[in-house]
Amino acid sequence: MITIYTDGSSRGNPGPGGWGVVIFNNDQVIELGNREEHTTNNRMELSAAINALEFLSKLKAGINKLKVVLYADSEYVTKGMTEWIEGWQKKNWRTAGKKPVLNKDLWLKLLEASSGKEVEWKYVAGHSGHSWNERADMIATSFADNVPIDLYNGPKNGYKLIF
Repeated sequence: MITIYTDGSSRGNPGPGGWGVVIFNNDQVIELGNREEHTTNNRMELSAAINALEFLSKLKAGINKLKVVLYADSEYVTKGMTEWIEGWQKKNWRTAGKKPVLNKDLWLKLLEASSGKEVEWKYVAGHSGHSWNERADMIATSFADNVPIDLYNGPKNGYKLIF
């Protein structure tokens, strides 16, 4: 079982943005993050999940049906993947209000990245004191602000949360 915490951030909507990820893979912890100059918060939330799952595909190449629990503090991501996406697909990527689905390009990437994995999508309230979500937020906001941040990649027993 692999556990992932994701977060996205933008300074302005649109504006500069960043995404952050904390992955727990057995006894290994891997942090990921990056930025975009002109984006929205929702695009960064989706980008965090996409990049986490794509990273797992490279890390676990050849393993079928990875079991993943992905925590996001974005109901847009969690409800999108568990409640809305099938309806959007059936309606040719239209919302219930018959408008085009925003960020379709990223939803398609997220579907592709989650393919071959058994992903359990879980919502965690942001800024509620959950350590791993707070760390993902710190990574995302640091990238959004273009402030250097050290990303951890190593054994779980050596992982120290830095806030």
